[in-house]
Amino acid sequence: MGYPDQRFDVNLSILFTELPLLERPAAAAAAGFTAVELWWPWIETPTPPQAELDALKKALDDAGTQLVGLNFYAGQLPGPDRGALSVPGTESDRFRANIEVAADFAASVGCTALNALYGNRVEGADPQVQDALALENLVLAARAADRIGAILLVETLNKPESPLYPLVSAPAAIEVIDKVNAATGLGNAKFLLDLYHLSMNGEDLSQVIKAYAAKTGHVQIADNPGRGAPGTGSLPLEQLLDELKDAGYAGRVGLEYKPGDRPSADSFDWLPASARAAR
Repeated sequence: MGYPDQRFDVNLSILFTELPLLERPAAAAAAGFTAVELWWPWIETPTPPQAELDALKKALDDAGTQLVGLNFYAGQLPGPDRGALSVPGTESDRFRANIEVAADFAASVGCTALNALYGNRVEGADPQVQDALALENLVLAARAADRIGAILLVETLNKPESPLYPLVSAPAAIEVIDKVNAATGLGNAKFLLDLYHLSMNGEDLSQVIKAYAAKTGHVQIADNPGRGAPGTGSLPLEQLLDELKDAGYAGRVGLEYKPGDRPSADSFDWLPASARAAR
């Protein structure tokens, strides 16, 4: 048990960001990792030129890294936005334009998990209208994910850092996931269980794990306070990951933490080099 027993991947949208996007897969590989994940890399556009998609695929392939998670278009992230799919008007349209592009790219690199960030509440928009739009778009996304043999992830964020995001508890995200699965009949909508966000919300992490491990499709970690590497805060992350394993979760654990003032490659000293490659 413990960290060496887990299946880790590195989020290249928060780690190795001191490098251009296309150099990050090789940097992760040089640090010993062979599995990576990404937020949608083109924050300005849901439909980048095919040449840019091809260049990212080549960078992943050349580095020998497997993309195991990809966000759909989510607006300005990092930045003020927390997704686009529940935001009426242009942003919802952009999300829809992205669905097949993201799914096709994921299929081209063998990525089987697509994360759909819900989006913020918008001033002047009826929350019920936003939620109806969200369900419509999540159903489309779940079907696209199913077409390529992937799961759709729905994530809880935390209220202090994302005050306008409505899914700031595990039960809130689970409720949405259950609605999507009921609407599609596919059963491929799953929970993205982020231990950092849940801890920021003050949730009982062991209880969340017990209740929702069976509905969890991906896990992400960072320590709290600070969103740094394991060991920089006070979360018992090793113990919590063991609890997840004991509860039946056998999937990957995304490293979605900030490296602090040091180069990203120096932030992995908590994890033996022998435990970094994908298994």
